[in-house]
Amino acid sequence: MTKEECYLLGNVARLHGFKGEVMIYLDVTEPLEYSELESVFVDIHGQLTPFFIESIQIQNKNFARVRFEGVTTEEEAKEILKKELYLPLSFLPELEGTSFYDHEVIGFDAVETHFGQVGKVIAILDHAANPLIQIDAKGTEVLIPLSVDTVSKVDRSNKALHFTAPEGLIELYLSGEEAEDKDQ
Repeated sequence: MTKEECYLLGNVARLHGFKGEVMIYLDVTEPLEYSELESVFVDIHGQLTPFFIESIQIQNKNFARVRFEGVTTEEEAKEILKKELYLPLSFLPELEGTSFYDHEVIGFDAVETHFGQVGKVIAILDHAANPLIQIDAKGTEVLIPLSVDTVSKVDRSNKALHFTAPEGLIELYLSGEEAEDKDQ
């Protein structure tokens, strides 16, 4: 299993007690969906290593208390502390319409309703108060506020994310020749 075949689930955040239990941070929208998790891949020195879960208890604020099979001491738990956790992409249900997974649209063409082709999506910055679409427009960073109404179409077959930006925002980022070329 490679990282390209997986998505980042979270990480081993801290130790819990002295008998090998750990607290993991689940970087997901609905942590309760992972309450029956049987295994994860742990990134150990660039290699994804399977770890089987003996018990998992979802806590508050996206944390879960986990006991991994074979991890029974504090020393063994320290070996996986701060390591990233992954699950295969096949675990994710396919989304339709304008719903998308953040990792899914990386590399998609960013197409604004009125402006047209802006650049390539390089990240979804998932800030709780103000999520953003980060776009590379030929070396210029463009940040678009992401709300329920922003995305008008996710064209998976053509790898394009269609959206409507606040009026004039694209031009602010791309002032000069590029914006003028789009007007003509």
